[in-house]
Amino acid sequence: MKFKYSLLFSLLLALFLVLAACSGDNETGGKSNDADSGENTDSGDNGGSGEANGDQVLIFARGGDSESLDPGSTTDGESSRVTKQILEGLLEFDKESFEVTPGLAHDWEVSEDGLTYTFYLEEGVKFHDGTDFNAEAVKTNFERWADPEHEYAFTDDGYVYSMYGTMFGGFKGDEGHVIKEINVVNDHEIQFVLNKPLGFFLQNLAMSYFAITSPAALAEYGAKINENPVGTGPFKFVSWSKDDSIVLEKFEDYRVEGLPKLDQVIFSVIPDNASRLIALKSGEIDIMDGLNPDDAAGVESDSNLVLYERAENNFGYVGFNTQKEPFTNKELRQAISYAIDRQAIADALYAGYAVSAKNPLPPSYMGYNDDVEPYAYDPEKAKELLAEAGYPDGLEIELWTMPVARPYMPDPETVAVIIQSNLADIGITANIVREEWAPYLEKTMNGEHQMYMLGWSGTNGDPDYFLSSLLHGGNIGTSNRSFYENTEVDKLLDQAKVAIDQEERASLYSEAQALISEDVPMVPLVHSRPVLATTAAVKNYVPHPSTSESLAEVEIQE
Repeated sequence: MKFKYSLLFSLLLALFLVLAACSGDNETGGKSNDADSGENTDSGDNGGSGEANGDQVLIFARGGDSESLDPGSTTDGESSRVTKQILEGLLEFDKESFEVTPGLAHDWEVSEDGLTYTFYLEEGVKFHDGTDFNAEAVKTNFERWADPEHEYAFTDDGYVYSMYGTMFGGFKGDEGHVIKEINVVNDHEIQFVLNKPLGFFLQNLAMSYFAITSPAALAEYGAKINENPVGTGPFKFVSWSKDDSIVLEKFEDYRVEGLPKLDQVIFSVIPDNASRLIALKSGEIDIMDGLNPDDAAGVESDSNLVLYERAENNFGYVGFNTQKEPFTNKELRQAISYAIDRQAIADALYAGYAVSAKNPLPPSYMGYNDDVEPYAYDPEKAKELLAEAGYPDGLEIELWTMPVARPYMPDPETVAVIIQSNLADIGITANIVREEWAPYLEKTMNGEHQMYMLGWSGTNGDPDYFLSSLLHGGNIGTSNRSFYENTEVDKLLDQAKVAIDQEERASLYSEAQALISEDVPMVPLVHSRPVLATTAAVKNYVPHPSTSESLAEVEIQE
């Protein structure tokens, strides 16, 4: 298996040299010269050479690198894909759905008023550093996420645990923060007391963001924990070579007997979808995400490969920085929404694995508002609104495009070109801006953009994760990269968050979508059913709708 990994390295090196010789501006999101300037070094803190320690070595190729391996500090799916293997939460999701199942807690009780949750923890569980998992470890992690003043909050570069605030109504001291106190009953029993009910509290605890890190590791690594994750999961961290690979190895003392079956997992970055497929066909990698939909039929007909399809649990979109000129103008945003041909994008790039979108929520979700009128493709209407917005002769804008393929957008560069052409038809010149993936996420979070492309995949099966994360004013500058703020929308989302009755929650989310559609902080493009592929030797692989699945039961049978 060392030979297999060496071949992969050679393939990647050759591919990089060819791309570098052909162009200094890789439109598929490949490495720039900056990425090859010497900063792509192995973290080295945990050692490891990246060589196989046994026969069961799986190479998972993806389009972009992780942003952080401290799970609560990022919303990036490529990060969660890796941390899912290393760290575990109190609860988990079923292999194929968002049904909540036991995790580090084997059982739990909820009081009748919905304010007290008691969890009974697995005994004898060890972190990868050999320390004990217990109730104090759980409390430490939740308190560091909640409190910007906590010794393990690591706020030197700004408070990073935004997803905690999104999912639990804010942070310590905030009026909306739902967790009142956390009580350690004993080593293996812990109690969460809420200030007010939260309709999706259990689902939150199953999200990969709230996996438990070793307190000893937090003390040892400090802010560098984002490069040195230590959890209780089936695999432990070995090394990270930025923009290249992350190496994990089997945790011999994993709490589930007989798992994991793999000795080593390597997450490898191959930015171009077509290049990943070539590597898969040649046997250099075992799993690839981000398969071009047009290639799905070929994979399905190849006896050496297996095609997989994820559930429709996402949407790709074009967003506006609504607090930055010229997109403070609602009529301009509406004009652009009429100008973009969503159906053409779905037809041209998804090979039947997508439908056009009108709401920032998948149609299968509770509260989806099917009565919202879509902004049908209408260039003439777009020109009228453009004139009403004060731009009868058009204008020039920036369109920031994603540098990597994502499940909701397997070919972002082509989508950007189609949108650029659509806008040119109504007199808008869109200059495409390209960044590497990590800077792209950081700069859009900081509001440096005008118009941008991104998407969102559900991770807990609840509409709040889409609507509040992306469009609540309290999340401006984090997951709300549209910098959208509407007090009425915020009020509806806040009410839905704490409502226990699911019909009431559905009604509130539906009403919020109607207001959002009128304001157009973003243009929903498509809901996709992402396709991916493995070699036929990969067994027991089950892709999850969240895009982050455990590889504990996966094995390779040559």
